Amino acid sequence: MNGRLVLAGNVIADLVIEVPALPERGGDVIGTRTETTAGGGFNTLVAARRLGTEAVFAGLHGTGPYGDLVREALATEGIRTLLPARADGDTGFSVALIDSGGERTFVTSFGVETTLTPSDIDTVAARLRPGDLLQLSGYGLVLPGNGPLLSGFTAALPADITVCLDPAPLVADIPEAVLAPVLARTNWLSVNAREARLMSGHEDPRAAVAVLRDRLAPGAGVLVRADKDGCWLAAPGQAPTHVPGFPVDAVDSNGAGDAHVGSFLALLDQGHDPLTAARGANAAAAYAVGRRGPATAPDRAALAAFLGEDPLAKRLLAPRASENS
Repeated sequence: MNGRLVLAGNVIADLVIEVPALPERGGDVIGTRTETTAGGGFNTLVAARRLGTEAVFAGLHGTGPYGDLVREALATEGIRTLLPARADGDTGFSVALIDSGGERTFVTSFGVETTLTPSDIDTVAARLRPGDLLQLSGYGLVLPGNGPLLSGFTAALPADITVCLDPAPLVADIPEAVLAPVLARTNWLSVNAREARLMSGHEDPRAAVAVLRDRLAPGAGVLVRADKDGCWLAAPGQAPTHVPGFPVDAVDSNGAGDAHVGSFLALLDQGHDPLTAARGANAAAAYAVGRRGPATAPDRAALAAFLGEDPLAKRLLAPRASENS
């Protein structure tokens, strides 16, 4: 294994409410189930950690009920924090409405995670290791204070750090002066179909993935996540290709994209080629949407059981040399 997945983004609380349908404007609906969990980038970290890659949270977390919830959830999954808790406020939260079709709609209220300082950035930079994979989210880049700091930090990273960007639903609101330096340093861009359309101007994911790769530096790759249809992959130096998904009955799509990103990066870190890692990420995301909750990515045993007799299971999950020593 080469490095760690380091999240330079936000882990917040998710207040999840299942509803039969979204209410009309000014209306109301009765929720059928409510749960408060850690969310945001937590789901990406968990996906990587459960597949055996070390994961580290390099973002801000507050002092209060949501900050306590986040730290407890991270510790339960074996994920360390790089920065100390802030004493001047609590972690933020997101209300996630899950409708009867499993689709999610969010309203986010940020907390101390919006108050990143140059000192915080210096601390994170000093604690990175050669071979680390740095995960960035558009939720951090869109913030007026954090965005410029994260952009400058990313642009200055050494070549031995692999940068992955998930621009998130707010991508259209990220200032170009912030986004352009990050794209120029990004090794892997992972977007959903809506984000791909916003960033490329193309509805067709095959066209979008090619356009998006052209926005990155030579040698970078792009994934366009297409839900039940799997994903489109433009690996470095290769033509865009469709990677089929795994059919499942969707129960809760909350965190599925994060499960895909975290699993893909973990499998890359473990030495798999991009196509194999993308197929594994499709399987992990399919597993996740079939279960309730935001952090439902599989561990290695669950992924093997999900894949069954698919030859991919043997390729992905054969014992590693470190496990035999």
